[in-house]
Formats: sequence, C-alpha cells, structure tokens
Amino acid sequence: MGGAVSGPGGPRDPGGLALRLRREQEVLARMRGTEDRIADAITAFAGTMQFVYIHAAWFTVWIVCNEGVFGQKAVWDPFPFGLLTMIVSLEAIFLSTFVMVSQNRQAARENVRADLDFETNVRSEVWSIHMGRALGVDPTEVERKVQEVLAENRARMAGSGHSSQ
Repeated sequence: MGGAVSGPGGPRDPGGLALRLRREQEVLARMRGTEDRIADAITAFAGTMQFVYIHAAWFTVWIVCNEGVFGQKAVWDPFPFGLLTMIVSLEAIFLSTFVMVSQNRQAARENVRADLDFETNVRSEVWSIHMGRALGVDPTEVERKVQEVLAENRARMAGSGHSSQ
C-alpha cells in the first residue's frame, strides 16, 4: 500500500477535493474586489430586521419632528416631507443597485462552480471508464444501462409532473 493515494483532500491526492476547493476559492477570491465586498456588506445589512428597525425609528422621529410636536423651530421638512421622500428614493436606488451587484456576483460564482462541477464530472467519467476497462467491464454495456435508467427516471418525472397539474 506504499504507493496508495491518501483519501480525498490528503497530501498525495493531486486531483482531489482539496485541490478543487482551493481552485474554487482562488477563482472566487480573484473575482471579489473592494467594491464587491462593500456591496455585499451593505446588501447583507439591508436584509436584516435591524435595518428595518433603524428605518422605522428614523422615519418616526423625522415625521414627529416635522409635524411640529417639538415646536415649529424643530420643523425642517414640513408635510408632505419632500426631503424625506427624496432621501428615501435615493436610498432605494442605491440599495437596489447594491442588490443587483451582489446578485450578478452570485451568478458569476454559480457559473464558476458549475464549470468546476462539469470539470469534476468529466474527470470522474474518464476515471470510471479507465477503471472499468481495467476491471474488464464493457463501457458500452454500462452506457446502455445508464441510458435505460435515465429514460425510466425521465418518464417517472414526466408522469408525476402531469398528475400535479
């Protein structure tokens, strides 16, 4: 067993899981700039209840002050609160932009992962064929059986899809 390769991610596993994960992390790290980190942080905060609570408090204080509850000297944006409307509109524009930036980057990450998954699948198939041949397994017979099982599964999925409609 001296020449055996250690388990997935082990030090002598040149095409294993550790290499794939490291490559994925390297590719994703190269894709992530300062602007992306800022957009992700803003988007992450904007999706919290703390963000909602802060805005609810801010709007309440703004409206209460500008309704003259603390006197007319405390009013800086009288009803219909044009300044508040403009600020909230600008905030919405920026937040939606940050969300789109984060979504675009997430889509790019998913594409990288899909490419790496495809590469891994091709590697696995090539290895399986070579190992099967070494064991005397007929790859044509295996492929015929795979196609048969796939056809059965597609038929089952199509049948279950029609019955739910």
